[in-house]
Amino acid sequence: MSRFFTISCLLFPFCFCAVDLVAQQTPAIASTLSASPSPTPTVFSAQTLFELKQLQQKALTSDYAYRQVAHLANNIGPRLSGSAQAAKAVEYVAAELKALGCNVQLEKVMVPHWVRGEETAALIQFPGQAPNTTQKIVLCALGGSVATPKNGLEAEVVVARNFDELKSLPRDKVAGKIVLFNYPFDKQMAAEGRGGQAYGEAVVYRSHGPSEAARRGAIACLIRSVGSADYRLPHTGLTDYAADAARIPAGAVTAEDADLIADLVRQGPVKMKLVLTPQTLPDVESANVIADIKGSEHPEQIVIVSGHLDSWDLGTGAIDDGAGVAVSMEAANLIQKLHLKPKRTIRVIAWMNEENGEAGSKQYAKDHEKEFSNHFAAMETDGGAGHPIGVNIKANPEVKKMFAPVAAILQESGAGILDLVEHCGADIEPLEKAGVPAFSPIQDNRFYFNYHHTAADTLDKIVPKELAENSAVVAIVVYALANMEQPLPR
Repeated sequence: MSRFFTISCLLFPFCFCAVDLVAQQTPAIASTLSASPSPTPTVFSAQTLFELKQLQQKALTSDYAYRQVAHLANNIGPRLSGSAQAAKAVEYVAAELKALGCNVQLEKVMVPHWVRGEETAALIQFPGQAPNTTQKIVLCALGGSVATPKNGLEAEVVVARNFDELKSLPRDKVAGKIVLFNYPFDKQMAAEGRGGQAYGEAVVYRSHGPSEAARRGAIACLIRSVGSADYRLPHTGLTDYAADAARIPAGAVTAEDADLIADLVRQGPVKMKLVLTPQTLPDVESANVIADIKGSEHPEQIVIVSGHLDSWDLGTGAIDDGAGVAVSMEAANLIQKLHLKPKRTIRVIAWMNEENGEAGSKQYAKDHEKEFSNHFAAMETDGGAGHPIGVNIKANPEVKKMFAPVAAILQESGAGILDLVEHCGADIEPLEKAGVPAFSPIQDNRFYFNYHHTAADTLDKIVPKELAENSAVVAIVVYALANMEQPLPR
């Protein structure tokens, strides 16, 4: 996940939107909905509600999703767009979905091929320095960064907490220097379950910091890592060079090193040697993996369930976003294993290149734009694998009311909250903008940003039980959408 995203911060153990409507167990709801005459049109048939319960029970005891994410993370490893591992992941996921009986297509996408090189930094001059010593700085290049000269560059460091502070400095105090944006990720906000909001506030320095520094004449830009990681873990992610600014080398230092540099700069001049040698190679042909379970009554109407297959290269992409791909595959697996017949076509998509360009979603929008009116709904999972507490909905507010019976079922695993939001996922954003109702799990993200985009994004961060809970939420929502008796209002 490379952009800001909206995740509910409410960690309530109950569902305020469904509790009043659904005090009874699901069978009672089913009989009520099927009773005749009904004061309101039926949204979900008794049979569909029964099948949703089947999906839930099966999902909570299945290890299919965990086995998939384990293979992606451990056997294939980091899957940065353009890499051999990304290509292998496309091949693997396509084969697995074919084995489930899905109709699988690989839809061509041209993706960027950025390769991380050497990345080192050291303080070579600072107050109180012992003779003939330096201090190592732990950092990583930001995705898309240009390189320093091969032997690096040496310059004084200027620290600014935010954009306003940088702009307040005279240009001659910044020109020819290395700018460090020392904007802290709000750990307290994340601890309260508002990690997405904390991320959104800090990530603008990763996205726009290098160009802002370049406009002031800086020769390189560093940012304080965007996340709550401890233990000197740097956090990578895409930077977005502006067309009207010079492209300067860009990296992220650990939170500890940002504090170190800021403290020394307050005492006197600090000079750094910085070496970053990434390369941007020619674009590479890759693919979105598209797998359909054809609808029995409305095959032309499509319900998307998705995650992104690419990952950053520091870790193995388990939580970002092997988990999202795995729970989407699990939805197809469960539906096929239970021999269920969705009325609408369920389309599993493993997106390519969400992290550093979103080429996969952009290409899908280009290829399928004329069919968007037949896209019934879209779901994306790209927030890790923490315990799910409900579902985000970007749609007409009436959809939330219609989903009350589904929320009652979800609440049995503690995931009954329905929250209306402004955005559900980066890869489904083109569909959102076209008015297609969008959905995503609300997950406990208190610890997600400890690992996100770092070398610590590895399989051990996934709790199998919580991944299974996410699988249940995704499968229930997607199948409910596919079998609704009414169209969704737009």
